[in-house]
Parts: sequence; structure tokens; C-alpha cells
Amino acid sequence: MFEAIDLESHVADLAAQGLTQRELAPVISALEEAGRKLCKLIARGHHAGALADCVKADNGAGDAQKKLDIIAHQIVLEALSEAPIAWLASEECEESVSINPGALFSIAIDPLDGSSNIETNAPIGTIFSILPSSPDGTAAATLLQPGSVQTAAGFLVYGPQCVLFLTFGHGTDMFTLDPDAGVFLLCASGVRIGNDTREFAINSSNARHWNPNMRSYIGDCVSGLEGPRGKDFNMRWIASLVAEAQRILVRGGVYLYPRDKRRGYENGRLRLIYEANPISFLVEQAGGAATDGVARILDIRPAHLHQRTPFVFGSSREVECVSRYARGLEGSNDSPPLFSERGLFRH
Repeated sequence: MFEAIDLESHVADLAAQGLTQRELAPVISALEEAGRKLCKLIARGHHAGALADCVKADNGAGDAQKKLDIIAHQIVLEALSEAPIAWLASEECEESVSINPGALFSIAIDPLDGSSNIETNAPIGTIFSILPSSPDGTAAATLLQPGSVQTAAGFLVYGPQCVLFLTFGHGTDMFTLDPDAGVFLLCASGVRIGNDTREFAINSSNARHWNPNMRSYIGDCVSGLEGPRGKDFNMRWIASLVAEAQRILVRGGVYLYPRDKRRGYENGRLRLIYEANPISFLVEQAGGAATDGVARILDIRPAHLHQRTPFVFGSSREVECVSRYARGLEGSNDSPPLFSERGLFRH
């Protein structure tokens, strides 16, 4: 009979093989503890209180802050208080937080992704990026590093199952929480994303705000077998990044959140260091690709904590196809290529 390995043992095995640092174990354990607490709280639903109530119009990142957002931030902060974390940057705080000065690692985290779905019982989650602390000890030098330097990254999904995807730069693994034992058990090692897909995820209600190249790409997908793509596509949209990412890691697909003409969306909507960087690391380690439409996400050096970016990730050939449309090399659009050097979604 197959005996699943628990998360703690898995991290210890990787450290013994020299595939990760032993000092990361307490960080992962702290995040595991926070995930268990949040999973239990969310499962209580209305009995846990009005978790979906808006308590602040702006959380510092330009989004409405829900009661559960604040609770999740506090749970994460408490769990990491004794871990070797020097700085914590949270989507729920305008500035970074000093935890244990001089510690080896720092973390950028979205404590509660998908909070608009809290009351609908749709999957929500936690996304994290673990970075090496800068030798100079400053928050800026540490947290504003490009995503390519990440030591580890992962996300939790609180849904019908509580799932954790995790990478240390040697493949992407998937764990499921055993609610009876209270431990995360390995259920898929070396997750791989297929190179091709017939499925895309985008909020098509924003189509009127997209630039012509984006409309051309989606239009050609929707035109199906008779169109220039020569195949039928399905569309998915959950409005929860962790749920979209899990689906793509499990069965492939491509996710798109482009920049558009609306105020506040000129540079995309998703946060680079809290969302795009960790998801990109996981996706690349699973054989997929992640870009801002043209440029690799992990090569972008952040200018500030809450920097936004357009985001395209998933099956590698489809991500490359999006890039060709962005450069004006594909599609039925007759207008001149937009942003040919800076990407589909940039000025």
C-alpha cells in the first residue's frame, strides 16, 4: 500500500539531498500551521462571523479589505514570529514588517487571495514567496529582488480539499491536508503542465477595455475550429488566482489578466511580488511559462512593494502564442502592433 510522505518529512528529505536549506524547515512549518488554522476557520463559514464584511476601502494595495483578510494577515504574522524571517511584506500592509532582524530569509505574502469569493464558498487561498535576505539587511534590497532569486514559493487553496503547491526550485509538488491527522501529505511529485491546451481563463466582461491585440487573441480562440487557431477552446473564470493556478497545474490551460484602459488597471491588476512571482516560479518549475505578455515575469525587478503587472501563465506553447499576438505577429487585427518592444500590456 502506498504510504504518503508528510510535508515535514519531505522538506527534511530534500535538505538531506542538498536540494534545499535545512533552515527553511521552520518557515515551511510556520506556513503549514497558518494554513491549517485558516482552513479550519474558513470551513466554519457564517459560524465564524461575518468574514466577508468590508472593513477598509483600501488595504494599501488599492483593494477593499475584508474581515478575513485582516484575520489571515494576523494568523500568518503570528505563525512566522519565531521563524528565521527578517522581513515580511504583506498585501494587507502598506509597508513591510520587521520580524527577526538578520534572519536568513524574508517573505512576500498574500495572506488571503480571492477574498471577493469568501461568501460564495468558492476556493480562496494564501500565496507566498520566500526570498534570501539581502546582506545589507534592508527591506528594500531584500524584497525588491527579481523573482528569479526566490528560494521557495507556494500557495494554499482552501476549497473542497485544502491543497498546498510548493517548490524549492527542483520541481513543483502538491500536498493535500489530511483533516483527521492535521498534516499535509504529498499526493503528486514533479507536477507537469502540458505544453498545449484548448482552455483559457480570462474575465471576458472587460473585453471593451482591452487593446486590439488582446481582443484579437481572444476572438481567434473563441472562433474555434473554423477560425485561425483551428481548434475549439473552452473558457474558465473563477476570479480566484489560486483556484485558476491549481486548475492549470493539474490539467493545463492559460490564464490571462491583461492591462486595460480602466483607471487603476493601466499596469495590470495583480501584484508582482505577492502573486505573479510565486505563481510564476511554481509554473516554470512545472514546465510552464509565465510572462507579462512578452517579458518573463521572473526577470522583472520590482520598483515598489505593491507594484502591479499584467500576467499570463500556463501551458508554454499557448503563453508563447499570446506573445506572438502581443507583438502583432498573429491575429486578424489590422492595426499596427502595439507596444512591440515592451509587451502587449505595457506602455
